[in-house]
Amino acid sequence: MDLGVISVRYARALLKSSEQSHQEEKVYHDMQNLLANYLQVPQLRTTIDNPMLDDAKKIAVLNAACGDKPIELTKRFVKLVVDEGREQDMQFMAASYITLYRQQKNIISGKLITAAAVDAKTEQKMKQMVESRTKGTVEFQTEVNPDIIGGFILEYDTYRMDASVQRQLRDILTQLKK
Repeated sequence: MDLGVISVRYARALLKSSEQSHQEEKVYHDMQNLLANYLQVPQLRTTIDNPMLDDAKKIAVLNAACGDKPIELTKRFVKLVVDEGREQDMQFMAASYITLYRQQKNIISGKLITAAAVDAKTEQKMKQMVESRTKGTVEFQTEVNPDIIGGFILEYDTYRMDASVQRQLRDILTQLKK
């Protein structure tokens, strides 16, 4: 069976269960923590994939990767996944849950990249602009990248607005080469 199909099925079941217990937002935060830990700690995957590690330790590691205090539903889900021998797919299940939750709640992930740190007022203004265009809630992330020299890059959904000095200089160079 395809890995994507498996992870989406488990994620849908978790979403349905979390909706019934009115804990979908808490599970969402647990899954965000889990996914972030998979991305930031490469040893997590190798640890979970290790066949010499017993199931109880895998469950403990995955629960710890879910954050400080994962809720009981998340703990039961982790135990179910490990009991079924699907722990190697946990990263994809977490990503699928996040995607399904965002689709259901009309949440768009946005990112603002600037050359220097921006104040909260500017960040809020950009967030409101994206929310008015998308008619949804925006989870906004800011990043400082001095390589863009000045201006900003705004990304959300499939949209990318590059108003950086770096891109403008690259465009001028392209024109000069013609």
